[in-house]
Amino acid sequence: MKLFKPLSLPIAAFAMLSCPANEQSKTENKEVETPSSEWIQLTDGNFLDHWEMYDGSEIKGWKFENGELMASGAGWDAGEDLITKNSYENFELELEWKIEEANSSGIFYYVQKSDSTPIYENAPEYQVLDDKGWPDQMKPNQLTAGSYAMYAPEGAEVKPVREWNSTKIIVQYPHVEHWLNGKKVVEYEFGSEDWKSRKAAGKWAEVPDYGIAKSGHIGLQNAGLVTYRNVKIREL
Repeated sequence: MKLFKPLSLPIAAFAMLSCPANEQSKTENKEVETPSSEWIQLTDGNFLDHWEMYDGSEIKGWKFENGELMASGAGWDAGEDLITKNSYENFELELEWKIEEANSSGIFYYVQKSDSTPIYENAPEYQVLDDKGWPDQMKPNQLTAGSYAMYAPEGAEVKPVREWNSTKIIVQYPHVEHWLNGKKVVEYEFGSEDWKSRKAAGKWAEVPDYGIAKSGHIGLQNAGLVTYRNVKIREL
Protein backbone atom coordinates (compact mmCIF):
# COMPACT_ATOMS: atom_id res chain seq x y z
CA MET A 1 0.00 0.00 0.00
CA LYS A 2 1.15 3.54 -0.76
CA LEU A 3 -1.07 6.16 0.87
CA PHE A 4 0.41 9.28 -0.61
CA LYS A 5 0.12 8.76 -4.38
CA PRO A 6 -0.72 0.97 -0.79
CA LEU A 7 -11.96 -41.06 -7.56
CA SER A 8 -10.35 -41.97 -10.93
CA LEU A 9 -12.61 -42.03 -13.99
CA PRO A 10 -13.29 -45.79 -13.98
CA ILE A 11 -14.24 -45.76 -10.29
CA ALA A 12 -16.51 -42.76 -10.72
CA ALA A 13 -18.24 -44.36 -13.70
CA PHE A 14 -18.82 -47.60 -11.74
CA ALA A 15 -20.26 -45.60 -8.82
CA MET A 16 -22.76 -43.87 -11.09
CA LEU A 17 -23.90 -47.12 -12.63
CA SER A 18 -24.35 -48.88 -9.29
CA CYS A 19 -26.31 -46.21 -7.35
CA PRO A 20 -30.09 -45.58 -7.46
CA ALA A 21 -31.50 -42.81 -9.64
CA ASN A 22 -31.82 -40.30 -6.81
CA GLU A 23 -28.25 -40.98 -5.66
CA GLN A 24 -27.05 -40.59 -9.23
CA SER A 25 -28.71 -37.18 -9.35
CA LYS A 26 -26.85 -36.17 -6.21
CA THR A 27 -23.60 -37.29 -7.81
CA GLU A 28 -24.28 -35.24 -10.91
CA ASN A 29 -25.13 -32.13 -8.89
CA LYS A 30 -22.17 -32.36 -6.55
CA GLU A 31 -19.62 -29.61 -7.06
CA VAL A 32 -16.43 -30.96 -8.61
CA GLU A 33 -13.21 -29.67 -7.13
CA THR A 34 -10.75 -28.05 -9.49
CA PRO A 35 -7.69 -30.29 -9.96
CA SER A 36 -4.69 -28.79 -8.27
CA SER A 37 -1.09 -29.52 -7.41
CA GLU A 38 0.19 -30.24 -3.92
CA TRP A 39 0.59 -27.45 -1.42
CA ILE A 40 4.03 -25.88 -1.31
CA GLN A 41 5.05 -24.49 2.08
CA LEU A 42 6.81 -21.17 1.57
CA THR A 43 7.81 -20.60 5.20
CA ASP A 44 9.30 -23.94 6.18
CA GLY A 45 12.97 -23.96 7.02
CA ASN A 46 15.11 -21.19 5.54
CA PHE A 47 12.89 -18.67 3.75
CA LEU A 48 15.71 -17.94 1.31
CA ASP A 49 14.77 -21.20 -0.37
CA HIS A 50 11.55 -19.63 -1.68
CA TRP A 51 12.00 -15.87 -1.53
CA GLU A 52 14.08 -13.05 -2.97
CA MET A 53 13.99 -9.27 -2.93
CA TYR A 54 11.62 -7.58 -5.36
CA ASP A 55 14.33 -5.29 -6.68
CA GLY A 56 16.92 -8.08 -6.99
CA SER A 57 19.14 -6.79 -4.18
CA GLU A 58 20.45 -8.63 -1.13
CA ILE A 59 17.86 -9.84 1.36
CA LYS A 60 17.27 -7.20 4.02
CA GLY A 61 14.52 -5.98 6.32
CA TRP A 62 13.11 -9.41 7.16
CA LYS A 63 13.75 -11.82 10.03
CA PHE A 64 12.67 -15.45 9.91
CA GLU A 65 12.28 -17.30 13.23
CA ASN A 66 10.30 -20.41 14.22
CA GLY A 67 8.29 -20.35 11.03
CA GLU A 68 7.37 -16.67 11.39
CA LEU A 69 8.47 -14.10 8.82
CA MET A 70 8.75 -10.66 10.40
CA ALA A 71 9.09 -7.36 8.55
CA SER A 72 11.17 -4.55 10.01
CA GLY A 73 8.68 -1.83 9.03
CA ALA A 74 11.10 -0.17 6.62
CA GLY A 75 8.47 1.84 4.74
CA TRP A 76 6.62 1.87 1.41
CA ASP A 77 9.54 3.10 -0.68
CA ALA A 78 12.44 1.50 1.18
CA GLY A 79 12.89 -1.20 -1.46
CA GLU A 80 12.70 -4.06 1.03
CA ASP A 81 9.75 -6.03 -0.35
CA LEU A 82 9.92 -9.80 -0.82
CA ILE A 83 8.69 -11.86 -3.76
CA THR A 84 8.60 -15.59 -4.40
CA LYS A 85 11.29 -16.97 -6.65
CA ASN A 86 8.62 -18.82 -8.61
CA SER A 87 5.95 -17.22 -10.76
CA TYR A 88 2.30 -18.35 -10.73
CA GLU A 89 -0.71 -18.05 -13.02
CA ASN A 90 -3.70 -19.83 -11.45
CA PHE A 91 -3.24 -20.52 -7.75
CA GLU A 92 -4.61 -20.66 -4.23
CA LEU A 93 -2.53 -18.86 -1.61
CA GLU A 94 -3.13 -19.24 2.13
CA LEU A 95 -1.32 -17.56 5.00
CA GLU A 96 -1.72 -16.00 8.43
CA TRP A 97 -0.66 -12.53 9.52
CA LYS A 98 -0.73 -10.19 12.48
CA ILE A 99 0.08 -6.51 12.58
CA GLU A 100 1.18 -3.92 15.10
CA GLU A 101 -0.89 -0.85 15.95
CA ALA A 102 -1.10 1.85 13.24
CA ASN A 103 0.92 -0.21 10.77
CA SER A 104 0.31 -1.46 7.23
CA SER A 105 1.53 -4.02 4.71
CA GLY A 106 0.25 -5.74 1.61
CA ILE A 107 0.13 -9.09 -0.17
CA PHE A 108 0.69 -8.81 -3.92
CA TYR A 109 0.09 -11.21 -6.80
CA TYR A 110 1.11 -11.20 -10.45
CA VAL A 111 4.20 -9.18 -9.49
CA GLN A 112 6.66 -8.46 -12.29
CA LYS A 113 10.30 -8.07 -11.26
CA SER A 114 11.52 -4.48 -11.30
CA ASP A 115 14.23 -2.35 -9.74
CA SER A 116 12.53 0.94 -10.56
CA THR A 117 8.74 0.61 -10.20
CA PRO A 118 7.32 0.47 -6.65
CA ILE A 119 5.64 -2.85 -5.97
CA TYR A 120 2.33 -1.13 -5.19
CA GLU A 121 2.24 0.25 -8.76
CA ASN A 122 3.32 -3.06 -10.24
CA ALA A 123 0.68 -5.56 -9.12
CA PRO A 124 -2.75 -5.97 -7.49
CA GLU A 125 -2.70 -5.85 -3.69
CA TYR A 126 -4.57 -7.56 -0.89
CA GLN A 127 -4.53 -4.84 1.73
CA VAL A 128 -3.15 -5.53 5.23
CA LEU A 129 -3.78 -2.73 7.71
CA ASP A 130 -4.66 -1.78 11.27
CA ASP A 131 -8.02 -0.41 10.12
CA LYS A 132 -9.01 0.97 13.52
CA GLY A 133 -5.67 2.37 14.57
CA TRP A 134 -4.56 3.95 11.30
CA PRO A 135 -4.24 7.71 11.87
CA ASP A 136 -5.72 8.84 8.53
CA GLN A 137 -9.23 8.42 7.17
CA MET A 138 -9.24 5.56 4.69
CA LYS A 139 -11.54 4.93 1.74
CA PRO A 140 -13.53 1.65 1.80
CA ASN A 141 -11.31 0.18 -0.95
CA GLN A 142 -8.22 0.88 1.15
CA LEU A 143 -9.25 -1.29 4.10
CA THR A 144 -8.00 -4.73 5.09
CA ALA A 145 -8.64 -7.56 2.60
CA GLY A 146 -9.75 -5.15 -0.10
CA SER A 147 -8.17 -5.00 -3.54
CA TYR A 148 -6.27 -1.85 -2.72
CA ALA A 149 -7.76 1.26 -4.37
CA MET A 150 -10.00 -0.96 -6.54
CA TYR A 151 -12.52 -3.10 -4.61
CA ALA A 152 -13.71 -2.61 -1.03
CA PRO A 153 -14.07 -5.69 1.19
CA GLU A 154 -17.65 -6.63 2.05
CA GLY A 155 -18.37 -8.01 5.51
CA ALA A 156 -14.72 -8.25 6.52
CA GLU A 157 -14.12 -9.03 10.20
CA VAL A 158 -10.55 -8.18 11.13
CA LYS A 159 -8.94 -9.44 14.33
CA PRO A 160 -7.47 -6.88 16.75
CA VAL A 161 -3.82 -5.90 16.43
CA ARG A 162 -1.29 -8.57 17.41
CA GLU A 163 -3.84 -11.34 16.79
CA TRP A 164 -3.57 -13.75 13.87
CA ASN A 165 -5.78 -13.31 10.82
CA SER A 166 -6.13 -15.93 8.09
CA THR A 167 -6.03 -14.90 4.45
CA LYS A 168 -6.79 -16.78 1.26
CA ILE A 169 -6.35 -15.49 -2.28
CA ILE A 170 -7.67 -17.51 -5.20
CA VAL A 171 -6.82 -16.56 -8.77
CA GLN A 172 -8.13 -18.46 -11.77
CA TYR A 173 -7.53 -15.85 -14.42
CA PRO A 174 -9.42 -13.64 -14.90
CA HIS A 175 -11.38 -14.49 -11.71
CA VAL A 176 -10.04 -13.33 -8.32
CA GLU A 177 -11.26 -13.91 -4.76
CA HIS A 178 -10.05 -12.39 -1.49
CA TRP A 179 -10.92 -14.24 1.75
CA LEU A 180 -10.44 -13.09 5.34
CA ASN A 181 -10.90 -15.32 8.39
CA GLY A 182 -12.95 -17.87 6.47
CA LYS A 183 -15.19 -15.41 4.62
CA LYS A 184 -15.03 -14.28 1.00
CA VAL A 185 -14.96 -10.49 1.03
CA VAL A 186 -13.85 -9.51 -2.50
CA GLU A 187 -14.56 -11.00 -5.92
CA TYR A 188 -13.73 -9.51 -9.31
CA GLU A 189 -12.66 -10.22 -12.88
CA PHE A 190 -9.48 -8.84 -14.41
CA GLY A 191 -10.22 -6.83 -17.53
CA SER A 192 -13.98 -6.65 -17.05
CA GLU A 193 -15.78 -3.40 -17.87
CA ASP A 194 -16.23 -2.81 -14.15
CA TRP A 195 -12.52 -3.38 -13.52
CA LYS A 196 -11.53 -1.06 -16.35
CA SER A 197 -13.82 1.72 -15.17
CA ARG A 198 -12.50 1.51 -11.62
CA LYS A 199 -8.92 1.66 -12.85
CA ALA A 200 -9.65 4.61 -15.15
CA ALA A 201 -11.39 6.59 -12.43
CA GLY A 202 -9.05 5.89 -9.55
CA LYS A 203 -5.51 5.75 -8.26
CA TRP A 204 -4.17 3.67 -11.15
CA ALA A 205 -5.48 5.79 -14.03
CA GLU A 206 -1.96 7.02 -14.80
CA VAL A 207 -0.31 3.61 -14.28
CA PRO A 208 -0.91 1.86 -17.63
CA ASP A 209 0.79 -1.41 -16.69
CA TYR A 210 -1.17 -1.87 -13.47
CA GLY A 211 -3.06 -5.19 -13.47
CA ILE A 212 -2.31 -6.17 -17.07
CA ALA A 213 -0.07 -9.18 -16.29
CA LYS A 214 -1.61 -12.66 -16.43
CA SER A 215 0.98 -14.38 -14.23
CA GLY A 216 3.68 -13.35 -11.81
CA HIS A 217 5.24 -13.62 -8.38
CA ILE A 218 3.68 -13.38 -4.92
CA GLY A 219 4.91 -10.36 -2.96
CA LEU A 220 5.00 -9.33 0.70
CA GLN A 221 5.46 -5.65 1.50
CA ASN A 222 7.82 -4.35 4.15
CA ALA A 223 5.92 -1.14 4.81
CA GLY A 224 5.09 -1.62 8.49
CA LEU A 225 5.53 -3.97 11.41
CA VAL A 226 3.80 -7.15 10.32
CA THR A 227 4.43 -10.89 10.79
CA TYR A 228 3.46 -13.67 8.39
CA ARG A 229 3.35 -17.43 8.99
CA ASN A 230 2.06 -20.68 7.45
CA VAL A 231 2.43 -19.27 3.96
CA LYS A 232 1.53 -21.94 1.41
CA ILE A 233 0.49 -22.05 -2.22
CA ARG A 234 -0.79 -24.56 -4.74
CA GLU A 235 -1.26 -24.17 -8.46
CA LEU A 236 -4.74 -24.67 -9.87
